Amino acid sequence: MSDDFIPLSVQEFSADALATDLRRDADSLNFPLLGLFGEVGSLLSEVKKKQRDPISYRAYAAAVTEELGDVLWYFNLVAARAEISFADIVTNLASDSENWLSATGEPLTFEALQPSVLTAGQSPSPAFEATLIELAAATGLLMADQSNNELQRDRRRLGPRLVAILEILIRAANEAGVTLEAAAIKNRAKTTDRWPIQKAYPPFFDADLPPEEQLPRNLKINIFEREVGGKRYVFQTCNGLNIGDRLTDNAMTPDDYRFHDVFHYAYVAILGWSPVTRSLFRLKRKSRPKIDEAQDGARAALIEEGIATWIFGQAMEMDFFQDLKAGELPFDLLKQVRQFVRGYEAENCPTWLWEEAILQGYAAFRYLREHRRGTVILDAVERRLNIEPLT
Repeated sequence: MSDDFIPLSVQEFSADALATDLRRDADSLNFPLLGLFGEVGSLLSEVKKKQRDPISYRAYAAAVTEELGDVLWYFNLVAARAEISFADIVTNLASDSENWLSATGEPLTFEALQPSVLTAGQSPSPAFEATLIELAAATGLLMADQSNNELQRDRRRLGPRLVAILEILIRAANEAGVTLEAAAIKNRAKTTDRWPIQKAYPPFFDADLPPEEQLPRNLKINIFEREVGGKRYVFQTCNGLNIGDRLTDNAMTPDDYRFHDVFHYAYVAILGWSPVTRSLFRLKRKSRPKIDEAQDGARAALIEEGIATWIFGQAMEMDFFQDLKAGELPFDLLKQVRQFVRGYEAENCPTWLWEEAILQGYAAFRYLREHRRGTVILDAVERRLNIEPLT
């Protein structure tokens, strides 16, 4: 078996990128053009951040690579919507022909577009800044054409425009010391992590441990509100036993956060992760002291509580994710969650899986808000969290 690296071809990237385009307005150029213009703007914004905070902004190099990948994704989509292949655009780079050339079908690699040796830039050079401004101007011409309906009347105008943009983009990548191949690979990993072509659930983190150290695979938990001493609390029972403390919202303004434990149960059912639930049910992985300390300890539980609280703040502004379907949760929210769990095993959960956990948890939460009681049914085998009336 060979371990030789196979260069990423333009055709392969294009096909994979198009597979993650879930928009239904396939005939419109508006969405990809807005995306292309926006991502070019984000690229400029990274330069601005580095100029403003030259010492403290450490994420510059990685951010430039990511933004270049996002530009490639939308660039490819603009071309595809106009029925122009990315490979054809590459074929017409530096062409002296007055006629539009078609790709031969041979793989065209990203690495062939740039010098074999590049010097990585830790800060933006004047040449890079000037090229980015040129890139923004070239993209702006596309937007002007679209605004004037020029592209609708004659989409052949788009080909030369895209060739010009790609030429500038290659130059910008060279000046930044970034390979477009690295940017494309990073983008492909990010988009398939969010919108996979085929979903495959990862194994549970505790699959090889004894049952007494595994999170529950099937469980029913009764959650209900009851008045005690003139004040209403939320209680939980499981198998006839009280679990956890009685809860209130712990807030000046009532918001029903008292039902938030349902989010932890959703993390168990869908992610196979919840330090909070491990502690609550005494399922910490004591047979592996390092994991017990780092992954099941108090700090991990605080991280989980922080995630639940932060997402709740976002959810309050979005009607608690009412009517949102898979693929519709804000990507920035999911990326922030991934940032929260860096260094913990939940970092390995793909963003689409986090979305499932969040949406299923909030479906149960909305039920509890309305009915004030219910039986949560945790089914980790099927990666489901359901709720039914508590009788």
